[in-house]
Amino acid sequence: MMVVLAANQDQNAWTGASPRYVDFASMWDGRWYNIVAVSGYPSLLPVTADGHTGENAWAFMPVYPLVVRALMVLTGAEWAAAAVTVSVLAGAGAALVTYRLLRTHLDANTALFGVVLFCAAPLAPMFQVAYAESLHLLLLSTALLLLVRRRYGVLVPVIVVMGFTRPSALAFALLLGLHLIVRIATRTREPFRRGEAPALIAAVTVSGVVGLAWPAVAWFVTGDIAAYTDTELAWRSAYIGYQHLVPFTPWFQGFEWWFGRPVGWAAVVVLVVAFAMALVSRPVAALGIDIRLWLASYALYLLAVFFPQSSTFRLLVPLFPLVGAIAAPRSRLYRVAVVVAAIALQWVWLLIAWRVDGYDWTPP
Repeated sequence: MMVVLAANQDQNAWTGASPRYVDFASMWDGRWYNIVAVSGYPSLLPVTADGHTGENAWAFMPVYPLVVRALMVLTGAEWAAAAVTVSVLAGAGAALVTYRLLRTHLDANTALFGVVLFCAAPLAPMFQVAYAESLHLLLLSTALLLLVRRRYGVLVPVIVVMGFTRPSALAFALLLGLHLIVRIATRTREPFRRGEAPALIAAVTVSGVVGLAWPAVAWFVTGDIAAYTDTELAWRSAYIGYQHLVPFTPWFQGFEWWFGRPVGWAAVVVLVVAFAMALVSRPVAALGIDIRLWLASYALYLLAVFFPQSSTFRLLVPLFPLVGAIAAPRSRLYRVAVVVAAIALQWVWLLIAWRVDGYDWTPP
């Protein structure tokens, strides 16, 4: 699909007409990661004509571009080829760890089909583009597996690296806090082993600190306390103008922009209720309490801070354990239909979000 689209891609801001596959796969935010890998981060924030912070590299965390840069130095590869290679390898690793994660509560057949869905999902093309999602999923699936296995001490360094790959550490801190409460409440059935409680408390603390660290780093380098949040807000200014970040308002703002009021606001409420009902459904409950706590924590994080637009589909990728619930039915007809539908939706997503069509306002 990517090769076909690349062959038919017109000249755009990132490539010439009919670009090579690796150039086509490193468009959009891939250029920002390239800038970070080559030039680092600006000490002076760009300012728009009306005095607001403009789009800049502080929105993109450093681990993925540094890993790609290391591969470039070691092999002499160009950015595009190295970036795609890192993403493909990390995606493959994430698929393997996801199988281990699903097997903690599901039988082998269901877990393996869950991995099929993981690899064929509508946004599976993200595993082969110059974005940090593949590497983040590898770290996130590993962190969840370590949590399920109660390997709290080993979990801490994974949290640190993950938190500087994609914004997720605050959601993971919420998960760990809820997990600690559950462990305390169920300590008669599952008592803490020696050293577990201090290690878990340390993991909660580290995750919270890491979640706040990147905005602090941006403040330290630029001297602007709001450097990171203002940078993130720059991307939504094309929709609703420049506004302050007020937690739990972006989805209402976004759906009002898309559908108007009160339909947009009602749609947000319906989505929240539907997701809550899904969390208590039997297929999702079969994933185990820790996975459900992650799904709830990350969804709450998205609801609090992210503005819904075309890239929101990409931001839903960390909810990947839901493939285990979707994989539950054993009907062969159902399974074939789900895979076919997922691959068809890959094509839809690529046409809408990845392919550049003139002045394109649907970034992936």
